[in-house]
Amino acid sequence: MTRKKITAELTEHEKKGLPLYSIGVVSELMGTTDQTLRLYEKHGLIKPARRNKNRFYSENDIKWLRCVRDLIHVRKISIEGIKKLLEYAPCWEITSCPEDRKNNCSAFKDKTKSCWELNDMFCSKEAGKPCEDCVVYLSRHVKMA
Repeated sequence: MTRKKITAELTEHEKKGLPLYSIGVVSELMGTTDQTLRLYEKHGLIKPARRNKNRFYSENDIKWLRCVRDLIHVRKISIEGIKKLLEYAPCWEITSCPEDRKNNCSAFKDKTKSCWELNDMFCSKEAGKPCEDCVVYLSRHVKMA
């Protein structure tokens, strides 16, 4: 099967999750520096995909980074403040879960536990997205250097 055919079979949601953009491209798109993106990663605000030692970002990552930049530069919330917000906000509010997936999510139905505790470490079993890649999970589990 060719790469083009595989990509054509992906849903629009899956395509937005493909890590296609290098750190240099993303820093240009965002109007920031590579070091800033690495700082966000160090603090657990983003976890780009890796190929060898290179970081690659998806459209979803870029959307989240724009949100982070807005929180920092427009709303004047510090990185530590963002991390605190992530501790208290439910994942479906941060990751913009589609309404049908949210309504079927056991974490949405039973708000006493974190989504990864209720969903066997997968936010979306169909998409196969492990919680270890989710910014909400990362904000609670990344060890700070």
